[in-house]
Amino acid sequence: MRPPACMLGTVIEIPVSLGPRSYRILVGEGALAGVGAELAKLRVGRKAALVADAALLGLHGLTVRKGLEQAGFTVTTLEVPAGEAAKTIRVAEALWDGMLEAGLDRASTVVALGGGATGDVAGFAAATYMRGINVVQLPTTLLAQVDASSGGKTAIDHARGKNMIGAFHQPRLVVVDPAVLTSLPERDFRSGLAEVIKHGIVLDAAYFADVETHLPALLARDLPTLTRVVAGSCRLKAAVVERDENDSELRYVLNYGHTIGHALEAVTGFTRWTHGEAVALGIAAEAHLAERVGVAGPATVQRQVRLLEAVGLPVRGAGVDPGAVLEAMGRDKKARDGKLPIVLAPEIGAFRLTTDVPRAAILATLEALR
Repeated sequence: MRPPACMLGTVIEIPVSLGPRSYRILVGEGALAGVGAELAKLRVGRKAALVADAALLGLHGLTVRKGLEQAGFTVTTLEVPAGEAAKTIRVAEALWDGMLEAGLDRASTVVALGGGATGDVAGFAAATYMRGINVVQLPTTLLAQVDASSGGKTAIDHARGKNMIGAFHQPRLVVVDPAVLTSLPERDFRSGLAEVIKHGIVLDAAYFADVETHLPALLARDLPTLTRVVAGSCRLKAAVVERDENDSELRYVLNYGHTIGHALEAVTGFTRWTHGEAVALGIAAEAHLAERVGVAGPATVQRQVRLLEAVGLPVRGAGVDPGAVLEAMGRDKKARDGKLPIVLAPEIGAFRLTTDVPRAAILATLEALR
């Protein structure tokens, strides 16, 4: 059994135990200010590159930079585009150029401040620069805080698929400050709740019920509620990553809603929906698919769809060609010998991994989603 999360003052510490690649996730209001002191404890080199988009640098860059410099780090700021536009080979190349110009070496650290896209490209740049240097994740969106910032997946996109070029590269530290979510645009905040709901559906029925019960406080961004829910998702993901660091099979559970969601993003050029909105559509589709093939009952499906709708996330009306979506699903990174593992939820808090879902059932489900 993994040790429980423990309190360090006002910060919740969640260990991710991966032998020599172990690290901590720190969750707490105001935690961003302490990044420099926490990084110094790791005895890394004194050069750091702070990677963020212009908006995040304006909101939180000074706090992070001041903390790093007070802890003795020399900081170079590298700006990237906002959102999915950051996840290109050209942006990664610009980061490599900036890191070389700043004289970063193998003991140096990339500090990724922002949402999942910034964390992905900064992590990828860190993973490939000098065959891998330190990276610290400072997620500023709900989606990144509960999912993208931990687990070591880094990537950029390819024109034919999301996250097709990447590497596993575990962070040295993840610092999560729920207080930054109070300034997050409403659409982005609700988008992040798709990942929260996903964790409850496939991993923890009690966590799902907690989100259902306290949804008004969560939507109002009540900080104690936010902190509890974010830490709960971090705990659930850490437990999965510890058992399957490199996505060999168990970690596929975290792909619930993403098999179809990623395909929807790909066929629409990553522009129609936020990632969380596409995942919500994917969850709804995969829930109905589970019912169609006899894995789940209608009550389990309705409970998932009802919570997604209550959050304000899309569950129908995708308006895309089912054949194109199915073709994009075939390019999923988890496909093996023409078979694609799909995660289905037989009930809340449980999952089933299957590779034999009939093509006709998938097409019929996608047609209904359309």
